[in-house]
Amino acid sequence: MISASLETPVGALSVTERDGAIVRLAWSAAATGQSALLDRALDQLRAYFAGELTAFDLPLHVDGSDFQRAVCEAMQAIPFGETRTYGDIAKRLGAPPQPVGNACGGNPIPVIIPCHRVLSATGLGGFSGQGGVETKVALLKHEGAASLLI
Repeated sequence: MISASLETPVGALSVTERDGAIVRLAWSAAATGQSALLDRALDQLRAYFAGELTAFDLPLHVDGSDFQRAVCEAMQAIPFGETRTYGDIAKRLGAPPQPVGNACGGNPIPVIIPCHRVLSATGLGGFSGQGGVETKVALLKHEGAASLLI
């Protein structure tokens, strides 16, 4: 596995590649190598934070259960600037909201797989990335989805 990093408005982010797919995004400045895929991922992250990209187009691999992967696929289907609730995803998957929340919290590729677009029925819910809910709010504001927070 190799990783590359960049500075963003929400802190230093590193992206990790394994076997031709992105497998992790972390709040870190760690960099252990370079590849065409990592360069592409960093370029797409730069474009996202510059307001020039609304959908990532990268090969991803989510380690975990079939349920974890299904929740990540559901999160990827949420359009830029929109949100869904844990309950919305639970209904789509035929599962209770609590495991959906746990799977969102276990998302290994946040930002690219937009777990920040998933809210609780009564508020923001959590966010496992550095900065917690403040980072979630910053990402929602960046996407123009913050009007729902007012």
